[in-house]
Amino acid sequence: MDTSIAPPATTPATGEISFTVDGFVATIVLNRPQKLNAVTPEMAADLVAAVRRCNEDDQIRCVVLTGAGPKSFSCGSDIRDLDRYDTAWNFRNREDYCDAVRALRKPSIAAVNGYAFGGGLETAMSCDIRLASENAQFAAPEIKLGWIGGGGVAAFLSHSIGASNAALMIMTGDPVDAARALAWGLVSEVVPADRLLARAQEIAAVIASRAPIAAETAKLNLKAAHTMPIEKAIGYERDLQTICFATEDALEGRAAFKDKRPPVFRRK
Repeated sequence: MDTSIAPPATTPATGEISFTVDGFVATIVLNRPQKLNAVTPEMAADLVAAVRRCNEDDQIRCVVLTGAGPKSFSCGSDIRDLDRYDTAWNFRNREDYCDAVRALRKPSIAAVNGYAFGGGLETAMSCDIRLASENAQFAAPEIKLGWIGGGGVAAFLSHSIGASNAALMIMTGDPVDAARALAWGLVSEVVPADRLLARAQEIAAVIASRAPIAAETAKLNLKAAHTMPIEKAIGYERDLQTICFATEDALEGRAAFKDKRPPVFRRK
């Protein structure tokens, strides 16, 4: 059953972030298609609230993030809003939507429908898995306006597509189409636009059917693999494995295997 959930009353309810839950899967939609889903400070606050809801709700096991309309996932921050920050320091310390997505403890999938430019690219790359529609385009265009990205674009791109391709994107600011993004490893799949959200939710449902504690620790493990020296990363992985092995869900998994039945995981 699809259930619409408004952001908590402690944040501005702009209506420009849509939040629904179907089964164990939450879908967050950047819902400002008339502005290519450019993100305002108020939208960023609502996205923070949506992420908080996902993290706090044990019934949510996977999150899909996409943009409204056929043209754009998100073209990043609304440039016209940047002059609202009276100093560069206040801009530096703003509530950032890429930080919000990275704060998700649940596995996440970006369904990139159209433009993923600037902060939109960083938002997509803050998700664990990325799918793209055939008309998707990816760019880090900030250099064309006199600055560079600040939501992790260099780290994300260099890890996913290599240093040279990352430099090409960041230093030219020019877009990359879906086919090249797939060839470079920026996305996992390219699908027709009318199948994109369904495919993302299909994968999310599979992830949500797995042991949720194991899925969340797998996310931690993948992050560690990028930031730790290999021996420390392997040791950390073994610690996470031990934590998972001690859960009731792991016991259920072993029992279900012996009984030749599907496991019923309860996040315990």
